Amino acid sequence: MEAETELVDRWRSLLSSYNAVAAQLERALQEAHGLTLSDFETLDRLTTRDCDKRRMQDLAAAMYLSQSALSRTVARLEKSGLVERTHCVDDRRGVFVELTATGFERHAEARKTQLAVLSRHLTPTG
Repeated sequence: MEAETELVDRWRSLLSSYNAVAAQLERALQEAHGLTLSDFETLDRLTTRDCDKRRMQDLAAAMYLSQSALSRTVARLEKSGLVERTHCVDDRRGVFVELTATGFERHAEARKTQLAVLSRHLTPTG
């Protein structure tokens, strides 16, 4: 029973840490760049590929967002001029997402904010 309690306590500690850092990231990204954490994560995932665009389906599989939440996020980013959606030539059901030049710039600036927040909260003290 004691092992189970310790396991649950570690889980709750992990959740508390995640929620604290995520809340700080959300606030900092919104204030400095007008981006939600989901917006930033989507842009960030689009910059970490070897190709210049990514299928929506693959992007959803790599993220914590549902397909519908990702679609809303991409629509918001597209409306802001940060990404573009195109249909796959071989499969009209397939949709690609790619960053625009403005999207690359906004991500680069927001990345500095993300790293500053992560450094404050995740750098070991010693």
